[in-house]
Amino acid sequence: MSLSPGVPESSDDHNAVSEGKDCPSPNLDISKDSKSGEDSVSESSSESDSDNGEPNPETTNGDLGESSAEEASAQEFSKIQSQCEHCNAENKHHEQVTPRLLARGQFLLKVDSEGTYQCSETGLIFEVTRKVDIKYCILSWSKYADLVVKPWVVGGPLFDVKCDPASLTSIQFPHSLCLGRHDTNMTFKVFHVKSSGASLEYTVDHSATHVKWRVSSLSPVGPVIQSEEAIFHHGAVILYKVIDHNPSLSFRVYIATNNESFIKDISKSVKHSSKKFMKIDKPPVCQKLLQNGRKYRLISEPEAEITPEEIEFVDGSLLKLKSYIEVYLEQPVEFKLLLVEMDSEEIVWKAKLRECDWVQHDQNRNISKSCISGNRRRKMSSSLADEEAYDKRMRQVDTSDGVKARTLLTDAQLITLAGKLGKDWIKIAIANLELEISDIDAIREKKEEVTISKFRMLKKWQEKEQNNATAQHLYNCLKNTVSADAQDVLKGFLQET
Repeated sequence: MSLSPGVPESSDDHNAVSEGKDCPSPNLDISKDSKSGEDSVSESSSESDSDNGEPNPETTNGDLGESSAEEASAQEFSKIQSQCEHCNAENKHHEQVTPRLLARGQFLLKVDSEGTYQCSETGLIFEVTRKVDIKYCILSWSKYADLVVKPWVVGGPLFDVKCDPASLTSIQFPHSLCLGRHDTNMTFKVFHVKSSGASLEYTVDHSATHVKWRVSSLSPVGPVIQSEEAIFHHGAVILYKVIDHNPSLSFRVYIATNNESFIKDISKSVKHSSKKFMKIDKPPVCQKLLQNGRKYRLISEPEAEITPEEIEFVDGSLLKLKSYIEVYLEQPVEFKLLLVEMDSEEIVWKAKLRECDWVQHDQNRNISKSCISGNRRRKMSSSLADEEAYDKRMRQVDTSDGVKARTLLTDAQLITLAGKLGKDWIKIAIANLELEISDIDAIREKKEEVTISKFRMLKKWQEKEQNNATAQHLYNCLKNTVSADAQDVLKGFLQET
């Protein structure tokens, strides 16, 4: 059994091997740790304080308010539920408790009495002896890559847990492996980083979903595994789209183990990229298990430029740079993505991407802007005189600057407005926008979601009007017909020009 220097096996278990063989650092304390909450290394505390701020799962490198950022961070780190029948069948249910999300991606779990509680966000299970507050966050394995040496491999997320250790009996860590019925030749340990170094500590038990560890002291901890057989991972596919002004589409496709540390690293990598991205919300869980060394191919329907076309899967938890597949399409069309295992030709994961998946970001952003400006304008529009003053000001904006007046509406603006139009959108299309009934019939034949149909109707109007398809012209066509909410959106477009 090969261990890195400075990563001795704990002597807590009666099966531990001799200190001379496995503990090459003679001054490293490997005795049973005292139950002290002050054992966490300063480096880990620094990571918790500085590295855990996460991007909005919808956008990165963009502006976001504090409250929405915290909500987005919680959504980003929510445990991705496995669909594995074996693992779900063996999963024991504990009382679910929702933690409070603190700054920098940290969680605070408050429990009122003795018992066993499962965090609804991370999957951690805590066994406590009394009322206690538990503070914890997800760390990156890549920081400790030099200390995890073969045959040991990462088994699940790495956490930094802080509380009164005298109140915490055990922690069960979620792992990302599918054990099936082949776990007899697998050994789980808990990787434990302390101020004196790192060690591998014995576990109490493991299940299809968790690894149980008796708390010795509190600091960065996470499960590792050694196996004589092939290791199968529950996988996840994470999608990001480049945000730019080009009509073409460019995506990053990350293939990861269902490990929150890994997924968090991906989010960080995207956040610190020179490009801006939005996260595409598609079911991430792979339908088939991933295996190290197996080759997989990403396929697009219709065909797209995919680089690389095939990859050999490895668990990249310990790698600082996360690999990804780039997908590029010249035209913004709907398409399917399929991840296929090359040996068996089985589909591991698939998703259909539609235009509404990537315009939703701008739609939400514009709705937010229009709501804020709309609230201000409603205060100004409480009387007829104020409304007339507003219309006069808008006409001045339209005529005083020819460049602004000719600013054409974007797809993001059109789908925002489409979401505000009512059931009479067909009547509006014919009576106010002067579209042909044949145009409407062609749109309805597609049998798409109604907001998309309204969006296509507005696009048809835009094609007809060409250079005259401005916010002011659309406002003039619709201002006495559509709802107050839709008028607020239109006025918001005028202020953006």
